[in-house]
Amino acid sequence: MTNNKYLKSILVSLMPLAVSAPVVAEEAAVQEARSSDSDLVLKVTAPRLTRNLYETPAAVSVIDAPDIQKGQQRQQLDESLDTVPGLFFQNRYNFAQNLRLSTRGFGARSPFGIRGIRILVDAIPYTLPDGQSQIDAIDLDSAQRIEVIRGPSSVQYGNAAGGVVDISTALGDELPEASRLRLDGGSHGYRKVAFQGNGSRDDTSAIATLSWLNVDGHREHSAAEKGLLNARVSHDFSAGRQLTATLNALHNPKAEDPGGLNLAQSEDDPEQATTLAKSLDSSQAVNQQTFGLQFDDSLALPGHYSVTGFYTHRDFAQQLPFPGSSRIAYDRDFYGVSSQYQQASNLVGMPLTWVAGLDVHRQSDKRRRYLISINGEVTGQSQAETQNATSTAMFGQGDLALSEQLTVSLGARYDYLRLSIDDHWLTDGNDSGSRNFREVSGVAGISYRITPVHQVYGSIGTAFESPTFTEFANPNGGGFNPDLEPQQALNRELGMRGLLGQGVSYDIAVFSIRVDDEILPYNLGSQTFYENAGETRRNGLELGLAWDISYAWRLTSALTLADYELRNFTDEEGNDADGNDIPGLPGELWVNEMEWRGLAGRFAALEWQYVGDLYAENSNQTEVDAYWLVGLRAGGSFQWSEQTLNLYGGVRNLLDEDYFANVRINANANRPVDERGYFEPGPGRTFYAGLEWVF
Repeated sequence: MTNNKYLKSILVSLMPLAVSAPVVAEEAAVQEARSSDSDLVLKVTAPRLTRNLYETPAAVSVIDAPDIQKGQQRQQLDESLDTVPGLFFQNRYNFAQNLRLSTRGFGARSPFGIRGIRILVDAIPYTLPDGQSQIDAIDLDSAQRIEVIRGPSSVQYGNAAGGVVDISTALGDELPEASRLRLDGGSHGYRKVAFQGNGSRDDTSAIATLSWLNVDGHREHSAAEKGLLNARVSHDFSAGRQLTATLNALHNPKAEDPGGLNLAQSEDDPEQATTLAKSLDSSQAVNQQTFGLQFDDSLALPGHYSVTGFYTHRDFAQQLPFPGSSRIAYDRDFYGVSSQYQQASNLVGMPLTWVAGLDVHRQSDKRRRYLISINGEVTGQSQAETQNATSTAMFGQGDLALSEQLTVSLGARYDYLRLSIDDHWLTDGNDSGSRNFREVSGVAGISYRITPVHQVYGSIGTAFESPTFTEFANPNGGGFNPDLEPQQALNRELGMRGLLGQGVSYDIAVFSIRVDDEILPYNLGSQTFYENAGETRRNGLELGLAWDISYAWRLTSALTLADYELRNFTDEEGNDADGNDIPGLPGELWVNEMEWRGLAGRFAALEWQYVGDLYAENSNQTEVDAYWLVGLRAGGSFQWSEQTLNLYGGVRNLLDEDYFANVRINANANRPVDERGYFEPGPGRTFYAGLEWVF
């Protein structure tokens, strides 16, 4: 990655700002008068301490319902979040592996799901005590708001170094009372139907969304079926006192995994599946049910108190695309309580807003693993154990306003995490054991509000990230890997955000992160293990820009320039990897969207994104080329009587670019480089269209 490449990206990304400069100069005198009230009082809650956005000393982005829903398929989070700086998505099209999300380099090592980032939906954690997140049950047809914290989240939520994605779905009284039916179809056998109904009576409101997805997939052996139910019922006992019940259910009877290809295979036929994936029928099946109760009270005490209890049960079965100990099944119970109290008070005559809380969560997995022959026959069992994880935490955070413009923030959290294994398969020895971790995290921040809509801030914070049960696998056999420890991160961040003139908003963040004992994967045979990789450095710039050129036209741009570097690390092949790039992470990301909005709900949006080159393994032997993707979506509305018909459609990968939708990090590292199955090719030009009937 050259300096010229960085310079070119910066100059191109700043062009819209330069074009808008005359407008900014002309209207500076009336800047605050033209800013809408909603801009001035926009609140963020993901940092747990509810604040005005322009008083928050952290990189926070907010995505509302129109950006989540308008003309989108609503399959994966990347549709809604790809214009958030600092986020990188892979694995959108492999439902057996799930979407992989990384922010500031955290989460890139995960071969499936999301790691190092806390996920919450309606205050219910979708991240387990051991740090693994499952997002296949998130219902984007219900989502109304998503908040993203980029940077350490340990003070807010504990075991995570990368950040927070906090999703809120609709309540029954937040939408106009109506029924909504959506029908979608598109390339590669894509079909989706969704129905939503909501209503209110007296002090009680309810909403329910039911959807079913079928897709054949753009590769052989990549079909999936998935059904989702998301329902919420809320009751207001009085103004300021509310109880909300949430039910979420996932039925995913089939999600096929076509496996990773080597470079020659992907060039010869990018739509093929591996021979083993087909012969072994590599796939997964999942059923999950989540129930939550949240009570909010602003009457009993001077401040605001909330408590959330939840229970999740998950049945999971998966055949991995290789023989050996490759058939996995588990039954999971995940439950807990989170509570917090927030109050505005005074300290030595200065306004103080503070929050304190307690989290107690428990995860219990009954896991089995089976030996599979190359013919797909079960030849024995290799694992039967119960994995338990319990996390208990106390946290507190406060903002002290030294003046109307200057605010300082301090926060701390104590986490106790216990991981244990009860081994029930004793034919190969007793692998029972436990690991205990006690971690203290802290954050300090300062915010200076230059004007009501211009802010500069700085923060420094620590975070920890423990290995998951999967990552604790011992390469020498038996129990926990005694050589694996949690990674520790120190994050420093400077940022600015604000509104320029009429309709130009910006968000700039510069970060520098040092991680000790970074956890990275490596392969022995067909199995993945993990090790502490000495030290890593992550330095970068994130720039977000939104420009309402006129009522009809809006430009959004998100640029990320970063350097992710390994330090003091020798890889699994004995290579000195000091100074190498962390695998799986591009140094440049640039996403742009030009949207046109017309009368009668008509709209069109052109999106183009650039993903820089990256490496597939710690040794940096295999470079994955950069690529551009272009997409287009459009739609319109027709109304008659009290009914509305919304029509929409889109094209993804408009220019039919060859690229890899996923790179399996350090895959098959024991094989020659040209035989390693790193690559999952993305689809070519694809189409989708749909209609929504509101009645």
